[in-house]
Amino acid sequence: MKKHAVIGITLAFLLAGCAQQTQQHDKAPTRVQTEVVAPSQSQNTETYVGIVEENEATAVSFTSMGTVRRVLVSEGQAVTSGQLLAELDDTQARNLLDGARAGVAQAEDALQRYGQLHEKGSMTDAQWVEVQSKVAQARSQLAVAEKNLADCRLTAPVSGIIGRRNVSAGETAMPSQAVVTILDITSVKVRFSVPEAEMAAIAPRTPTRIQVDAIGREFRGGRIEKGIQADALTHTYDLRVRVENKERVLLPGMVAKVAIATLSSSSPSAVAAESFGEVLLPLTSVQRRPDGSLFIWTIASDSIAHRTSVTIGASKGDRIAILSGITEGTRVVTEGYQKLSEGTKVIY
Repeated sequence: MKKHAVIGITLAFLLAGCAQQTQQHDKAPTRVQTEVVAPSQSQNTETYVGIVEENEATAVSFTSMGTVRRVLVSEGQAVTSGQLLAELDDTQARNLLDGARAGVAQAEDALQRYGQLHEKGSMTDAQWVEVQSKVAQARSQLAVAEKNLADCRLTAPVSGIIGRRNVSAGETAMPSQAVVTILDITSVKVRFSVPEAEMAAIAPRTPTRIQVDAIGREFRGGRIEKGIQADALTHTYDLRVRVENKERVLLPGMVAKVAIATLSSSSPSAVAAESFGEVLLPLTSVQRRPDGSLFIWTIASDSIAHRTSVTIGASKGDRIAILSGITEGTRVVTEGYQKLSEGTKVIY
């Protein structure tokens, strides 16, 4: 009897599950509004000629005058922070250090001997203070001598590439004279000039493409820095666009072509795909997951909604640039996404 009851309960659960699945399958599709990623109908591109510049340049020099014994790096060599770059002839510095050490030993010996006399009352307090002062002076001179010897070794304060080497072995290095220049080129800037009449059309986040014929490569530009002082003769302003250069293939002095894209019009019924692969979507269509990552709802060919991860750029009015994650022809949900979950059937 119990066996039949268990079988009956099991069948009831199975039938309930099938009924629930049938209800989910038969659930009416969710209505949403969508846009399709499409190329912009009209776009302008201006091209300028620029020069690649390092992100930062650090001039490294000795703090004292001396004869250069050796230089251990060459132009174009990669160096790391703390690496030995060059050395001065340290003969005089070592002699001074030996003398300072002898002075400390002599002063400390006198301190010990006169200390016994002071304890017996055989010398005045003033004489005892004078002995102690001589010990302090000797130790101070020793510290200076050690610093002078250490300064005969020139180390890199930062990591980078040796841009220029200004001295060679046997030459006399002067204080503050740059021995080498270390360049930071993990990111670079491309400097180019723009007529004053065209400045207003260029914003800090205007899309750019950098073409460098010397290495046959093309790069996407980053933020644009605008100069505020015009050339008195040409009435042009210097602009600099940042370019990531982790491979260190872009070198200072290379000639680059800077293509700047501006959008003249776009279709109101479709997502405007800007020049250089950017896409503009309504700000509200971009959602955030609990872990902070961003996504949008896209519709597959079978009318099923899916979460699609994206990377965003700068906002432009009520829209925002999508740098990666979707391509031309993708259908994107712009309204009604609040009712969606992964795999929801939709109509639009």
